[in-house]
Amino acid sequence: MFADLNALWLEWIDTHAWLEPAFYLLLLIFLSWFSNWIAKKVIVRSIQKVLKVSDWVLGLQVYQSKLIPRLSNVVPALILAIGVAQIDGLPTALVNLVQNVANAFIVLTLALAVGAVLDLVNDIYQTREGKVDRPIKSYIQLVKIIVYAITVLLMIASLLDRSPLILLSGLGAIAAVLILVFQDTLLSLVASVQIRSNDLLRVGDWVEMPNLNADGDVIDIALHTVRVQNFDKTITTIPTKRFVTDAFRNWRGMRECGGRRIKRAIYLDQNSVRFLTAEEQQAFHRFALIRDYLHTKKAEIETWNREFLQEDAQASTVNSRRMTNLGVFRAYVLRYLQSSPRLRQDLTLIARQLEPSPQGLPFEVYCFTDTTIWVDYEAIQSDLFDHLLAILPEFGLQVFQQPSGRDWQQLGGR
Repeated sequence: MFADLNALWLEWIDTHAWLEPAFYLLLLIFLSWFSNWIAKKVIVRSIQKVLKVSDWVLGLQVYQSKLIPRLSNVVPALILAIGVAQIDGLPTALVNLVQNVANAFIVLTLALAVGAVLDLVNDIYQTREGKVDRPIKSYIQLVKIIVYAITVLLMIASLLDRSPLILLSGLGAIAAVLILVFQDTLLSLVASVQIRSNDLLRVGDWVEMPNLNADGDVIDIALHTVRVQNFDKTITTIPTKRFVTDAFRNWRGMRECGGRRIKRAIYLDQNSVRFLTAEEQQAFHRFALIRDYLHTKKAEIETWNREFLQEDAQASTVNSRRMTNLGVFRAYVLRYLQSSPRLRQDLTLIARQLEPSPQGLPFEVYCFTDTTIWVDYEAIQSDLFDHLLAILPEFGLQVFQQPSGRDWQQLGGR
C-alpha cells in the first residue's frame, strides 16, 4: 500500500512540477524576512545599544543617524538577489525581475546610507570649534543631489537590465531639459560658492534685506535657501541667489568691532542761538567739563581781536569775535561724550551741526557704544539724550518742535 502511495505522490509531483520551485521561492522569501528581522531586531539594536552608552562622540553621532538601520536593509535584498538564481525551474523572466528589483533596492539603500554619511559629516563639522558660522550644508546638499541623480540612473539601468553607459549616452540629447529643470539649483550653487568664497554670510550674522522684510539673525544656510529669524521671532526664507543679486546689510562688522554706532540729532530752535555776554561766560565756569575750553577759547578770541581789528573796531562788538551759546554747548557735548565710560574713545566721536532746515537746526551726536547688545545699547543712547535734552536750557537753547493742538489753544486764549 505504501508503495502505491509513494507512486501516486511521485506521479502527482511530476504532474505539478511547479510546486518544487514555488516551495523554494517561498522558503527564500521567508529566509529573506527572517534575515531582515535578525538584522533589525538583534544586530542593529545591539550595535545601537553599544553606541548609545559609548563615550565616543562619533559613536553617539552614528547612533543618532540613520546609517546603520539603512545599511541593514541590504541584507534581505542581497539574499533574494543571490538565492533566486539558485532555484531551478523558475521562469527566467521571473528570476530576472526579482534580481533587477533587488539590485535596484540595494542601490537605493546604499544611496540613502551615503546620504546619512553626508549628514553625519555635516554634524561632525558643525561640532568643530569655529565652524558653526561657516556651514558646509549647501555643499553637502549638492553632493546629495549628484549621488541621488546617479542612483536614479543606476536604478533605471537595473530595472531595465541595461548598462548604465547606454543611458548615459542618451543624456546629451536632454541636457538642455536638465539645465532648465535644475536651473534654480545651478544658480543656487553658484551663489553658494560666491557667498562662501567672499565670506558674505555666516550663520549667526545679523542681516537686513528690506525688500523682503528680513531683519534678524541667519539661522541656516542651505543650497537653495537661507533662513533668517527676524527679531519678532518670525522666520523669513530667502533664496540663496538673492544674497548675490540683491543688496543687503550685514551687521557682522559691528559685532566684530564690539561697538554700535549712535547717530541721532536734536533739532534746535535757531532763534535761541545767540552771543554770550561776559557775565554768562563767567557763569559757565561752573561746568567742570568746559572750564579749560572757556579759558582756551577766550584767549584765542582775544588774540584774534587784537591782531585783526583796529582799536576803533575793537570797541564795537559787531566787528569782534564772540562766544555763542551753541558753540559752548557743542564743546560741552563733546567733552561729555569723551568722559562717558560707556562710549568707545578709540572710534569716531563727533558732536556737530548739520544743515539747517525748516524743522530747526539739527545738532547731531555721532559716537559708538562699548557694547553691541541691543538692550544695553538703547539704554546708553537714551541716557545720553535724556541728559542733553535736560541740559539745553542751561545754555539758553530750546528744542524745536511742530506746534501741537494745545499750543494753538493757548495761543488763541491769549
